[in-house]
Amino acid sequence: MKEDNKQRLKTGEKLMFIVAGAFVILASIAFAVMQYLMFTRDEPLFEQKTHYDLSAEGQKGSLIFREAACTECHRAMRGGTNMGNNLDGTGSKRTLQWIEDFLADPEPVYGHETMDHGPKPKQAFYVAEMSEQERHLMAVYLSQLISEQGSASSPVPPKGESPFIDAMVNTWAPDAWKEKYKDIRDKDSEATGER
Repeated sequence: MKEDNKQRLKTGEKLMFIVAGAFVILASIAFAVMQYLMFTRDEPLFEQKTHYDLSAEGQKGSLIFREAACTECHRAMRGGTNMGNNLDGTGSKRTLQWIEDFLADPEPVYGHETMDHGPKPKQAFYVAEMSEQERHLMAVYLSQLISEQGSASSPVPPKGESPFIDAMVNTWAPDAWKEKYKDIRDKDSEATGER
């Protein structure tokens, strides 16, 4: 009789595969349910915290952005891909002038080498070679992609109390920091008197 040279899985290994398999199955079911809810609801499943109030120049810039195939790498107005930076909320982080300067000569403005923007042979070299007017219109478009405070693309966290943030600050921040630095969540509420 021949001996079976195959090594059998140990009990712990079997258990690990069962748990991993169950996790994959549950995650797939949850994803399918979420997709179903997103397509069948009249209201968005998640609150939208980005705004696109485009001016006439911004609309022209949006067209240039799409015709130049920028959406092959970037997401903007919830369209495109995630291969490059998500540009929703860019207008909340950068000025129109900064965006124009970046589009014209990206690496000096950005402060270091970029992945795709810059001189040939970089993939998006053509953006810097566009006319000044086209770059201006595209910059206007990008500057009008605005995020509300607290959105994933906003540089400022949500207003008001956050048990998680407050617990982390109370646990890890030295007392001297609490006196020296202001809570940026209160930035807009100080002007309006809200809290």
